[in-house]
Amino acid sequence: MTDSTGGKAGRARDAIRELLDAGQSVWLDYIHRGILKSGEFKRMVEGGIRGVTSNPTIFEKAITGSHDYDEQISRLAADGKSTTEIYEALVVDDIRAAADTLRPVHDATGGADGFVSVEVSPLLAHDTEGTIQEVRRWNTLIGRPNVMVKIPGTAEGFPAIEEMIAEGRHINITLLFSIDAYRKVQEAYLRGLERRVAAGQPVHQISSVASFFVSRIDTEADKRLEARAAAAPPEQAEALRALRGKVAVANAKLAYRLFQETFGGARWKALASRGARVQRPLWASTSTKNPAYPDLLYVETLVGRDTINTLPPQTIEALRDHGRVAPDAVTQGVDEADRVFAKLHELGLSIDAITQAVLDAGVQAFADSFNQLMKAISSRGQDVKAGGRR
Repeated sequence: MTDSTGGKAGRARDAIRELLDAGQSVWLDYIHRGILKSGEFKRMVEGGIRGVTSNPTIFEKAITGSHDYDEQISRLAADGKSTTEIYEALVVDDIRAAADTLRPVHDATGGADGFVSVEVSPLLAHDTEGTIQEVRRWNTLIGRPNVMVKIPGTAEGFPAIEEMIAEGRHINITLLFSIDAYRKVQEAYLRGLERRVAAGQPVHQISSVASFFVSRIDTEADKRLEARAAAAPPEQAEALRALRGKVAVANAKLAYRLFQETFGGARWKALASRGARVQRPLWASTSTKNPAYPDLLYVETLVGRDTINTLPPQTIEALRDHGRVAPDAVTQGVDEADRVFAKLHELGLSIDAITQAVLDAGVQAFADSFNQLMKAISSRGQDVKAGGRR
């Protein structure tokens, strides 16, 4: 990562500041003990980064892909800690360090920004009560005011979201892919706030984001479009292939339209009059997976007020190098987004099937990463007990 005081970082700071001026915060979609200890993350925050997200895959890569965690794992294993206890200690330390670095941002924005997110166990994605208990536990374990616990946007997650908002907790809803699921998340947020108002409790201090995943939609849609095109007559094949790389941005733009409608209506205004904050859309999975597409496809098209874009380091570097910021880009071409969806339906492809497939795959991928990480920690612990090290 380039130092934030010069070179490419000067352009990075400008691009990120332009996004801030356009109403969008940039959060780092990456966490690693190395950047926390070296001061690199602190420099990024000083350069305009306003938050950081984590998930089981990020932690699995960080912990198993470096030696930065070895000493702590060995020490905790030697102390007789279980695999779960070791995992939680590693995560808590990193989340606390990131939260402390972001605390000045949190304080300067009156608690509106400067958050670090940590995810409930992906094994609880379909367990409402288990999710509720884990959110409470993570908040207690970490003990920082600028932490958001992630709850997945599953059917079982929706009631947990409402309950946690009603308790006054900061929640990041993750693995959102469909407009219908996003609508249910908004309803859960509004109901949670309304319950607090009815109970005479404050709502002004609560922050929440809805993480709407982007690039994975194109990955799945393109696969289906190509498969259908391969078996279609030439004219229809051309129409199918013309939709490649367009479904994800269309989906996100329609989600943002729903955001504007929900948080511009009378029901919301009643809550806003009591100081409630909008639940910001957070664009997740915004690195470009298909090398045929522009590397900032899911960044430059989704600039919008009251939004967040989470970027991995390589996408931040691309933003530094050649990013262009067009304010309110996410509100442009919404009619075209409607046409993309209409054409998709006309050609016999279901957006609901696409979004359900990527949701199922996302839940499974996080569960797999979590299980692999727990196995790696367990293996290291067994090495220590046997008197050796890897």
